[in-house]
Amino acid sequence: MTDPVGKYLVRSGCSVKQAMRQMSELGEKELYVIDQERMLVGSLTDSDIRKWILKEGSLEVAVENVCNRSPHTVTEGFRKEDVKEWMMSLGIGTVPLLNARKQVEAVLTWEEIFAGKQKKVRSPLGVPVVIMAGGKGSRLDPFTTILPKSLIPIGEKSILELIMDKFAEYDVKDFYLSVFHKARMIRAYFEEKTNQYALRYVEEKKPLGTVGALGLLKGDLKGTFLVTNCDIIIDADYAELVSFHREHGYDLTLVVSMRHYVIPYGVCELGNGGVLKGIKEKPEHDLLISTGMYVMNNKLLGLIPDGESFDIIQLIAAAKAQGMTVGLYPISEKAWIDIGQWEEYHKAVQRLRVE
Repeated sequence: MTDPVGKYLVRSGCSVKQAMRQMSELGEKELYVIDQERMLVGSLTDSDIRKWILKEGSLEVAVENVCNRSPHTVTEGFRKEDVKEWMMSLGIGTVPLLNARKQVEAVLTWEEIFAGKQKKVRSPLGVPVVIMAGGKGSRLDPFTTILPKSLIPIGEKSILELIMDKFAEYDVKDFYLSVFHKARMIRAYFEEKTNQYALRYVEEKKPLGTVGALGLLKGDLKGTFLVTNCDIIIDADYAELVSFHREHGYDLTLVVSMRHYVIPYGVCELGNGGVLKGIKEKPEHDLLISTGMYVMNNKLLGLIPDGESFDIIQLIAAAKAQGMTVGLYPISEKAWIDIGQWEEYHKAVQRLRVE
């Protein structure tokens, strides 16, 4: 018989990497570490893993070295109102139920506790959002010879609307939209729709690279703001992302996805003079990949030249040259939905239909 609780549990001795994969498959942000007798050792969240990665901690280390040893728990006879209060005030989605031996008997979920009557509360962002929609989307040819990539449909909505819907959960209604390729079509699309969002267009006269259009917003953007490409959806807590950026004192924060790659061949290692040192059979690599979402401070805008093409790599280099700090906010592989190329687009359509 399948253990319905097992998907939330990870045994002591398992690596952080294994836990990340389990968390990603589960679609939850919290697992519970247990010992061989199913006794609770601690909780492991995506935030715990993020902090560990940023400390340059190895992903091969055992989960008990990373987990929180004092998580919120309940025992038989618990008051549902207490659990509701914890979940809402702490933003947690699950709580383990322990027996007298501190073994995990069940995991209470948000859906069970609130019976589907209460959505998870999102903290308002209170920052502007800039969506970069000026690119041609050449990786999606021939689709984008007809449509701008921001209007590519996923289900009954365009990718641009899905992006705005995600931000709307954090009470964001005002968006800056940089446009160039098929700009008139984008404007016409939203003019004909009853749209709940206020769109302010930033029109590029020529292609300005991945972040060059931000230079057109000097004087408009104050303090902290978010920037995202128009062909991605990031399934993360945006309020936590902005708090992370501010708490660490970063000027620029890149949202990065942990990706695991296996090279399906034997890789040759060369020594001096071209002599073979050895062969690594199907080596594996864990890499942090930039997703195309950023948190920025407005002083970065002064580094962007007016009317010139400027990419994020150039902005990072310019910021570091000025002594500004650039940070990373790691998310799981499945938290990044990319429709920038055909194979990923079809995966995204299937995944979002299921969700």
